[in-house]
Amino acid sequence: MDKTERLFAIMDALRRHRRPVTAAALAEEQGVSVRTLYRDIQTLIGLGAPIDGEAGIGYMLKPGFFLPPLMFSAEELEALVLGARWVGTQPDDGLSAAAQNALAKIATASPEDLRDRISDTALWPMAQWGGRKPIPVLGEIRLAMRQERAVTIDYQDEQGRATSRTLWPVGLAFYEGKQTIAAWCLLRQNFRNFRTDRIVNLVVTDERYGKRRSVLEREWRESWVNDRRNDDA
Repeated sequence: MDKTERLFAIMDALRRHRRPVTAAALAEEQGVSVRTLYRDIQTLIGLGAPIDGEAGIGYMLKPGFFLPPLMFSAEELEALVLGARWVGTQPDDGLSAAAQNALAKIATASPEDLRDRISDTALWPMAQWGGRKPIPVLGEIRLAMRQERAVTIDYQDEQGRATSRTLWPVGLAFYEGKQTIAAWCLLRQNFRNFRTDRIVNLVVTDERYGKRRSVLEREWRESWVNDRRNDDA
């Protein structure tokens, strides 16, 4: 990797991190010495890159900075196309349309028109047999998570027993043929998983989460790890 490629790679790495990342971590990722990394950072700053931080603490890009359009490698473009096509097979109309719009923006915003390359990418996800049936609650759940608003649901378990719950959705997992909500359940005062195909009714309320969703997600992950450890004990 020459110096120009390395500088772009450092910018990409900084863009991925929301918090300061140390020079040692960046240097290890780029396969260079810390001294070389320091020189690269100074070069980027000299070229006008808005990098905050200093040696011994860490570096990060200032908010609101956007890199100019870059060329995509063959594998980067294949990853984008396959990911967008997989999203298009999911029963979430909003995400499906957004994925196609995002590909169109990428294609026309790049220095070269990528529409022919995108259409010629021979990578396809396996579609579900029986057709794609939209599940409207998926969009409502994503809205609730973005705005950190509680949802009320009428839910049926495996035995068909119905309960009404108020949830703080933490995450939404897409499996083959089904989707699951991870949420804090106010009824059980604990984290629970809920299959979307068992939700009879869902309403996004004006009630705010009792904690930030990012905090809840961290606690959910810790709870999941602890449960796995207990199961293995």
